[in-house]
Amino acid sequence: MTNDWQTIKDLGYLISIVLFIIGLKRLSHPETAKKGNLIAAAGMGLAILIALFIPMEGANNNYLWIAAGIVVGAVIGLVAAKKVLMTKMPEMVSLFNGLGGACSMLIAFVELYNMDANASLASGQGVTTLFALFIGSISFTGSIVAWGKLDGFLRDSLVLPAPQIINLVLLVGILALNVYVAFLPSLDFSFIIALLVLSLIYGVTFVTPIGGGDMPVVISLLNSFTGLGAAGAGLIYGNMVMVTGGILVGASGTILTVLMCQAMNRSLLNVVIGGFGAAGTASGTSREQVVKEAAANDLAIQLKYAQRVMIVPGYGMAVAQAQHSVHELEKFLESEGVEVKYAIHPVAGRMPGHMNVLLAEADVDYPKLMELEDANKEMEQTDMVLVIGANDVVNPAAKEDSSSPIFGMPILDVENAKAVTVLKRSMSAGYAGIQNQLFFGERTKMLFGDAKSSINKLIEEVGTV
Repeated sequence: MTNDWQTIKDLGYLISIVLFIIGLKRLSHPETAKKGNLIAAAGMGLAILIALFIPMEGANNNYLWIAAGIVVGAVIGLVAAKKVLMTKMPEMVSLFNGLGGACSMLIAFVELYNMDANASLASGQGVTTLFALFIGSISFTGSIVAWGKLDGFLRDSLVLPAPQIINLVLLVGILALNVYVAFLPSLDFSFIIALLVLSLIYGVTFVTPIGGGDMPVVISLLNSFTGLGAAGAGLIYGNMVMVTGGILVGASGTILTVLMCQAMNRSLLNVVIGGFGAAGTASGTSREQVVKEAAANDLAIQLKYAQRVMIVPGYGMAVAQAQHSVHELEKFLESEGVEVKYAIHPVAGRMPGHMNVLLAEADVDYPKLMELEDANKEMEQTDMVLVIGANDVVNPAAKEDSSSPIFGMPILDVENAKAVTVLKRSMSAGYAGIQNQLFFGERTKMLFGDAKSSINKLIEEVGTV
């Protein structure tokens, strides 16, 4: 490659990196997120064009394969993005994340396969390739298991005995084998296959014990793994765009994981060894299990003459696709002089920011979305809290029941409000598998039914009051 081509390549990659950073910065706020996504996509498009059209040694007829891969991938991505429901967004994110990990895994495997049999891996390049193989494999199979759990068909279908011990032994064994392979005088590919198989198995055993209600943290962690794998793949080829993009994804995923662990009052170490949020059995309650059912017309009167209303959305709202109806209720109440805000728990839903995405789709103003601590400060001055499909994130068992799997987790203290109404299909337990003690609270009433239908009924009733 001539100096001129090298200069063009470096300049183009630098522009791509700058676009990635600007796009990531704009993704931090809903009002600029859409534009940030387009800016980052433009950066990726530029990087692909540079890789395609800057002369490559030994490219030969590979351009046809590259073009075919781009077309097939673009068609699959476009169709998936157009057809996916908002309720299935977590599954799609997890699946796409797994494919990113698979890409890093395959790159590393091919590079190791093509190495000279007499080559040693005790070098920066060799260690980086082993790292990309290991971390990409975990991200791939772990994300596939997470996808299965979110979709429901793998939920509690496999119970591992002593999962913490299994995962710890596997992790130590894989790391030890990596070190052994790196210091072999020559490359033995049978060890590479063993590393690949063990890493793929660890990805499965790592995610399998984790309860579905804790998937937001797991998805965030797996996302950081994919970023690290991409950075490793970039180092293999000396591609600074891949390195920078991978570092940005890995760092942001790690920071988000730590923040979400703090929100769940869990340790990151427990996540790594697979002891985090394991699905538990239903927890008992010391409260008298008397359920008070709400009537739509009575609730409408309370809402219309309230001064402050707080809405707590959860996965049930996503399932019912009720976000637009909720926004309509919000606008209707505000026209009656009621102040309406939303309380968002960090792990509500099935992926990081799930509720934020749903409400943004419904054009809810971002300043109305309150984080956990800020929302809790206003609960005592709130006349009515509407809990729409949320369960574990408002369960007082986290504060009252030391035997509960969610004990110690910060929750939205909705019981501090003057009145609480829970919109739910039934009295069934949440995804953590425990009974919600909120249902039996003195100030709590239940409005049973599909969330979207219930909200639409409330809108009608408020209009006739």
